[in-house]
Amino acid sequence: MNNSSENLTQRDLKHIWHPCTQMKDYEELPLIPIKNGKGVYLFDYNGNGYIDSISSWWVNIFGHSNEYINQKLKDQVDELEHVILTCFTHEPIITLSERLVKLTPKGLEKVFYSENGSSAVEVALKMSFQYYKNKGECRPYFLSLTNGYHGETLGALSVSDVGLYKDTFDETLLHTIQTAVPKDKSEDAAREAAHTLEEILIEKANSISCFILEPLIQCAGSMHMYSPLYLKLARELCDTYNIHLIADEIAVGFGRTGTMFACEQAGISPDFMTLSKGLTGGYLPLSCVLTTNTIYDAFYDDYGENKAFLHSHSYTGNPLTCSVANATLDLFERDNVIEENKKKSDYIAKKLERFQTLANVENIRQTGMVAALDIKGFSPSDRIGLKVFDYALEHGVFLRPLGHVVYFMPPYVITYEQIDTMMDVAYEAVKALHV
Repeated sequence: MNNSSENLTQRDLKHIWHPCTQMKDYEELPLIPIKNGKGVYLFDYNGNGYIDSISSWWVNIFGHSNEYINQKLKDQVDELEHVILTCFTHEPIITLSERLVKLTPKGLEKVFYSENGSSAVEVALKMSFQYYKNKGECRPYFLSLTNGYHGETLGALSVSDVGLYKDTFDETLLHTIQTAVPKDKSEDAAREAAHTLEEILIEKANSISCFILEPLIQCAGSMHMYSPLYLKLARELCDTYNIHLIADEIAVGFGRTGTMFACEQAGISPDFMTLSKGLTGGYLPLSCVLTTNTIYDAFYDDYGENKAFLHSHSYTGNPLTCSVANATLDLFERDNVIEENKKKSDYIAKKLERFQTLANVENIRQTGMVAALDIKGFSPSDRIGLKVFDYALEHGVFLRPLGHVVYFMPPYVITYEQIDTMMDVAYEAVKALHV
């Protein structure tokens, strides 16, 4: 570290409480001040570059300091920085809403905005519950998948099942129902899990408002992946037993799984779809919930009936965030991103084959631009992920394993040469562990 970096680190640790971190770790874990970013690289104050292989928590899909998005943001700053979305509207949010309705599965016609993924999940859960209440029913339970993750606000945490985040707050959470996620990507596993789902619905559907799931990949759930068939079967069962289906595409939307939205691979349309992360290309916090006219109509009434959806956030629909979201969608249209991603996904798949030669690796898997593998032979106390992180950082790659799971979720602008570097460094990091 140079003097500038060391000074910034000391100032940071004096006041800042970092997320998802045991702060005592920073007595040894390097806290690196980042000066700037460009493309897939983050640069520190010493000029060292690090390939951002996880897109800064899965958000930065078109690279850091993208010139096109930068300019659109600068243009919007001179026009309108913010306005309350109650009583007023603005062109960026109108355009964005029109585009999202055209892009997402058929039937999703209305868009409600929020500021982050957890908030979007809260909105969808509340909308589903109030829909039935407006219809004269009380359905107090939400259904979700085991091993799922939907955020860290209390409602979102209630429908999650990753103990690392949830267990501490168990006494404060909503009582929810969970059904087994398919154990792997096979269609047999999808059918088996769907059978379990139906057993729950037969007994409890009348008390359940909705079923929320992450389509195809449970990202925070150790990058667990399953077949699109399960989505199709779940949609059919939700229709049969009259409960809403919420597709949480916050992490997997906008091209991560090989299609614009993961639901496309099953040919289904959910009753609610939550979006965030890649929505703004990683620039600014924005999320939204798309839903149907049928659900919207259940809230549309005289104010005295108290059927309105009384949920709000101060920065809902902020014009700056909507402008960069529109710029992000422009890049999808301009650069044929989905087709280019398929080529890069195939290349990553070939690079993954090399990991099969390592005795301490198992369960190599991939869906679109998300790839992962498990390191075996270690206990949690060994903190294997930290060792991989340290090695990779020293060699110019930012990896942030989920415990024993090493995963790759790079920006779409990554080149083939940069993929080589990312995968080769990860390979050497895992190999160096020596089971």
